Amino acid sequence: MASFQRLALILMTSCAGAALSACDGANDIASPGTGGNVIINNPAPTPAPSPTPTPGATLVTPATGCPTIADPKGLTDDGTITGPTGTWRVCTLPSIISRSVELPKIAGLLYQMRGRVDVGCDSGFSAPTSAAPRTTSTVGCTTANGFTLNGSGQLSADTNVTLTIQPGVILFGGTGTSWLAVNRGNKISAVGTAVAPIVFTSRDNVLGISNDGSFGQWGGVVLMGRGRITDCNSGSTAANTCERQTEGAADPATFGGTDDTYNAGAMKYVQIRYSGYVLGSNVELQALTAEGIGSGTTLDYVQSHNSSDDGMEFFGGTVRFKHYIATGADDDSLDIDTGLQGLFQYVLLVQRTGQGDALMEVDSNGNEGDTPRQVTKVANFTAIQSQSSSNNEANDQASILLRGNADLTLVNGLVISPNNECLRMNGSGTTPATLTARSVVLQCNATKYIGTGTYTAAQIATAFGSGANNNNDSFVNSLATLFVNGATETAVTATDLKTLDTTGFFDTTTWIGAVRNAQDTWYAGWTCNSGYAAFDNATVTGRSCTSLPTT
Repeated sequence: MASFQRLALILMTSCAGAALSACDGANDIASPGTGGNVIINNPAPTPAPSPTPTPGATLVTPATGCPTIADPKGLTDDGTITGPTGTWRVCTLPSIISRSVELPKIAGLLYQMRGRVDVGCDSGFSAPTSAAPRTTSTVGCTTANGFTLNGSGQLSADTNVTLTIQPGVILFGGTGTSWLAVNRGNKISAVGTAVAPIVFTSRDNVLGISNDGSFGQWGGVVLMGRGRITDCNSGSTAANTCERQTEGAADPATFGGTDDTYNAGAMKYVQIRYSGYVLGSNVELQALTAEGIGSGTTLDYVQSHNSSDDGMEFFGGTVRFKHYIATGADDDSLDIDTGLQGLFQYVLLVQRTGQGDALMEVDSNGNEGDTPRQVTKVANFTAIQSQSSSNNEANDQASILLRGNADLTLVNGLVISPNNECLRMNGSGTTPATLTARSVVLQCNATKYIGTGTYTAAQIATAFGSGANNNNDSFVNSLATLFVNGATETAVTATDLKTLDTTGFFDTTTWIGAVRNAQDTWYAGWTCNSGYAAFDNATVTGRSCTSLPTT
C-alpha cells in the first residue's frame, strides 16, 4: 500500500504534474532513492513531438451529433471540447450500460466517461438462475435503469451486457475518478487494429496539457471475473466461496468465483494513458486492473502509459497475455497478486527516468493457507529501469520483488537496471516464494541480490543460478534504440518454452527479450511515443502520447 506521504503528494499534484508516487503491497513504505545515476548503454530515444500540429495540419472538426446506441438511456451530447488537434464532439456514456451496445468510430467524436461507468450488473459468484436468484451488488441496477429483475428485485440470469468498441475509437475520463467497470456476467470487446488502436485517456490529454511527467488523471479499466482468487474479503478459499472488493472502489465492485476459464471479453490493440487516480486512502486504480478473469479472456497488444499506480495489476484468476507494454508506470510496471495463474509472453517494461518502483512485483501477501498458490511464468521480456527512482519503496529496493505465497518462472528475458539491485526475495513462511530462471540475463549494480526473511543474498544468487541454464548476472547490454536486441543479446542461447509449460500458450522462440531484432516490429504502429520511449516514427500526426490520433 502507498504510504500517507505518497498519497498526500498525489492529491496535491496538478493534472499535469509529476509528483512522486508508489503503491501496492500490504506493507510497502515510500522511501527516497538510493543514489547516483548510471545510464544504460544505448542511444537516447527520439524525443516525442509537441502536441501542437505542424503548420498546415488539418484540425479536427466536430461530428454533428452523437450516434444512437441500444441502451435506453443513450449517449448524452455534451457539446464540444477543443485542444491542439481541433474540436471534438463529446458523447457521454450512461453511468450504467444496461444493454449490449457498440461505440462506432466517427470522425470528430470522442466518448466520455463521467465518473464510474458500469458495464451491466455484477451478476455474482456464479451465474444466477430462476431457482437461485440474487440481488446485484452494483449500485443502480434497477428496473428503472433498464434491467430485468424478478418480483423480489433479484437477478435470475447474468445481465450479459457486452460493450463493443470499434477500432480507432477514443474514450476519455471526464473526471479524475472516472473508470470503466466490467462486472461479472458481462464483457468488453475492445478490439482495435495495428493501424487503428483504441485509446482510453484523460480530459487533459484531449486538451493538450499532458506531458511526459503527467499521470493519475482518471481511473482506468477494471475487468472483474469469476476465476479463483485468494486473500478473501468474504467467504474462504477452503469453501470455494472467496470474493474480494476492487481496490480503489468506494461502491461494491466484487470479483471471484470458481471458473478459471471465465471470459471477460477481449482487449487487443489498446492504449490506456495517464490513468491511476487515487479513489480512497491507500487505494488506487491502474491502467488495467484484471480481477479473477479467466483463460477465456483475450489480452493482446495492450499498452499502459504513465499510470500513477502500477502499469497493470492482476488479482488472481487465470491470465493469458501476449504483447504487453508498460511505459512510465509510477509504481510497479507489472504487479501480480492473490493466487494468479499467469502466462505472459512478449513483455516490454520501460520506466521513466528517476520514477517508478519495481519492474515486477510478485506476491500473494503470504497467506499460505489460501489456494491456489500463485504460479506465474513470464517469457520473452525486456525490463528497463535506467536510473534509481525516488519512488523505490523500502520493502522493494530491487527491480524484481518476489515474496509471499508465490512461484515465479522467468524465461528468455533481460533485466537492465544498472543502478539498482536486480532481485529481492523474501523467505518468510513454511513454503516461501520460489524462482526458476532460464536464459535470463541481468545488468545490475554491484549488490545484485537482496534476501529477507529466511533468505540470504547468497541463497538468492543460487536460486538465480548465474552460469547455469544460460543465465548471466554480469551482462552488459548492446540494445539498440532503447529495447531492440543487439549482438550480446543475440548471442544468448534461448530456452524452449515448451519444456516449462504444456498449455500450448507460449510461442516457441529462439531469442531472449521482447524484441528480437530491427525487423521484429510488433510494438510499432498501435502504440504511442513519449520522450523516453519512442516506438516508431514520432513525427506521424497523433502518434505522440501527448496528442490524439486524428484519423
